[in-house]
Amino acid sequence: MLSRISQLGARLLRETRAAGNLTTNSGNNYQGQVSRHSAPAKSILFSTATSSHHDEGGEDKEKISVTFVNKDGTEKTISVPVGMSMLEAAHENDIELEGACEGSLACSTCHVIVMDVKDYNKLEDPTDEENDMLDLAFGLTETSRLGCQVIAKPELDGVRLALPAATRNFAVDGFVPKPH
Repeated sequence: MLSRISQLGARLLRETRAAGNLTTNSGNNYQGQVSRHSAPAKSILFSTATSSHHDEGGEDKEKISVTFVNKDGTEKTISVPVGMSMLEAAHENDIELEGACEGSLACSTCHVIVMDVKDYNKLEDPTDEENDMLDLAFGLTETSRLGCQVIAKPELDGVRLALPAATRNFAVDGFVPKPH
């Protein structure tokens, strides 16, 4: 239930931002508008999971081509709607990108490696929270990002993302913390 609520909240904020409806609310009471005086949207959204119903209005969303390079070197090219995270796109297309925290920036299991530096430079800079999680990632490179934080946009059409050889998920990998 909480995951569905966060998905709806993230989607509402994205749609509001895209429509240009972010206005300042002069009072302290919530009136259904997002204040420009709040933290930047980049800091607010810890989950980039979107609803799987992205075509509610019957409109076709623009799509980009993304190629995932698997651990064994095989490639799978998929079409990803603009605005969708690479984590969600991978899940919808049966690509083995774990995402243990469901895009809440609490793990590094959706670690991907952007294969072209030019594509990497088209991405927004990672937040401090993302960098903290990337520090825990297996096989970290200069072009590593979390798949939940890489959002499809037209200029990323043709991007190639490599999946690292392994992930670090302490709960799944059998890590049991020792009491102090």
